[in-house]
Amino acid sequence: MSDLKELLIAKTRELGFADCRIAPAKPAARREIFEQWVAEGKYGDMAWMAKNLDRRTDPCIVQPGAKTVIVLAMNYYQGQAPATAAGGYRIARYAWNEDYHDLIQKKLKELDAFLISHGGTQRYYVDTGPVLERDFASEAGLGWGGKSTMQIHRELGTWFFLAELISTLDFPVDTPAKDLCGKCTRCIDACPTQAITAPRRMDARRCVSYLTIESKGPIPPEFRRALGDRIYGCDDCLKACPWNKFAQVSHEATFQARESVFNQKLRDFLSLDDDGFRALFAKSPIKRIKRPAFLRNVCVALGNVGTQADVPALEAAAQDEHPLIAEHAQWALAEIRERLG
Repeated sequence: MSDLKELLIAKTRELGFADCRIAPAKPAARREIFEQWVAEGKYGDMAWMAKNLDRRTDPCIVQPGAKTVIVLAMNYYQGQAPATAAGGYRIARYAWNEDYHDLIQKKLKELDAFLISHGGTQRYYVDTGPVLERDFASEAGLGWGGKSTMQIHRELGTWFFLAELISTLDFPVDTPAKDLCGKCTRCIDACPTQAITAPRRMDARRCVSYLTIESKGPIPPEFRRALGDRIYGCDDCLKACPWNKFAQVSHEATFQARESVFNQKLRDFLSLDDDGFRALFAKSPIKRIKRPAFLRNVCVALGNVGTQADVPALEAAAQDEHPLIAEHAQWALAEIRERLG
């Protein structure tokens, strides 16, 4: 199995993964913490997080006969935001171009076929199934769980996706990672909404990524100013991590910033109808939240950083037939008028 593990690692490198480690297929070590998080309702509207708790924490329920969890990292770091950005807004780095799920699932399918040819049976996921992937990543030695609750890698920093294959093959396992955060609290200090309530404790209901992506309703007024110019997700806790000094730019072209998006001014997004929105964000993860939620985010950002030049576009948006857009546009207009006197 050691020889097969070497072949597996070589195959993952060939497919573009930056790291591959193996954890034993045993119940997640942090199950109690996760169950407490669920019991406190800190998942907000993400009701699926409260379902299938046993499956999320025990890989042998997901894949009967499982012996190991193969954990993979894919680097998506693309350096600084593109110089072409015209609109003065921020989009989470992972969403600068195409949806990573589509890219990585194709690679996992190829890895699955490789393992089947060697007698294995697998279930594989890339943030798409009931698996506490960061727990298994830490157990496999693929980084450690940072105080932000995000995974940190000594060579990749915070800029990588996780994926895993739960396998019946009994590979030699790797040594669990050590926590190298020390006394650092930069990620906690950087959070604009104080969503990291304590080291490794996250209240999703306060998180900018949750508010701009997962939540489909109005953004609570108490958080709107804290969103600043962020229109999809937030990288602040990731960016603050000092381990990013070792991050290298990814060679995966799929993650490069899409110029057709970053060439837009912030107010330009408000002119998008449904067809225009789907065309601009084709194959992008942003497409998933649909036009009303995205323009809701744009209106809030304009309320925070907009000028008199943005008022006409917001006045038109305030008449939008969708109440989510209209209400946030009205809020933005009031904020700009108060700010500009």
